[in-house]
Amino acid sequence: MATRKKSSSSRKSTRGSSSRKTRSKKSSSKKSSGRKYSPSAGKNVEREMREMKQGKLKSGRSGKKVTSRKQAIAIGLSEARREGKKVPPNKP
Repeated sequence: MATRKKSSSSRKSTRGSSSRKTRSKKSSSKKSSGRKYSPSAGKNVEREMREMKQGKLKSGRSGKKVTSRKQAIAIGLSEARREGKKVPPNKP
């Protein structure tokens, strides 16, 4: 029974390779104010989370009970956008 030795030169290591793409920061002339979300938008999300935990939060047309934490946050942010509060635009 012959045993084969694996040569280390045949394996290529992907770690530390120079082919990695580096991210460059985009320079913008406009300076952000520091906060992405306004404090009042956070309060909207808090209110929706509380409703979800109490079992009172319903989704739009279907009226089904919302049980997902992410969905409750999305509803809170959506309402904050409708009210004109400082919230980043929705990603498609």
